[in-house]
Amino acid sequence: MNPEIIFITGNSGKFAEIQGIVPEIVQLTIDLPEVQSLDPQEIIIAKMNAAEEYHEGSYIVEDTSLVFTELKRLPGPFIKWFEKELGIPGLAELALKLESQKATAVVWIGYTSAPGDHLFFEGRTEGSIVRPRGSNDFGWGPIFLPDGANKTFGEMTPEEKSLYNPRIKAANKLLEFLRS
Repeated sequence: MNPEIIFITGNSGKFAEIQGIVPEIVQLTIDLPEVQSLDPQEIIIAKMNAAEEYHEGSYIVEDTSLVFTELKRLPGPFIKWFEKELGIPGLAELALKLESQKATAVVWIGYTSAPGDHLFFEGRTEGSIVRPRGSNDFGWGPIFLPDGANKTFGEMTPEEKSLYNPRIKAANKLLEFLRS
């Protein structure tokens, strides 16, 4: 396995979760530009292309989506902007007005070891949107209740969250690839 892989992200919470699975990961703190698309792979490829300006060698980038089932693919990869505009309570209120509060959390990790060589690893968790509960998580975690759990990500310890976390699921797939 490569002794060092760079994770290009400005989000220390995302970095910490992935580093827990892939200890060789080193953070390069850069907020990469995000193309506006409902296609997560298109977003990842654009991030990877932008990342080539900052780093040569192996690296990963990541994109997160939160999809409200009733809204088809939305907010999806636009969740960051929905969260900035509505806030976490506003996101919950939006979902609670829908017929169903079912949601899917999806994380895509893009990996490259050479320019133009793009591999993708997906992690996905089904759940529901609820009123905000807890403060142990970043982003929309306090309103996401995974199926089979009685706590939101915001109420869970990191150990509890790791059982459901789509980022951990994607990171485990990355780790399996790196070890093969």
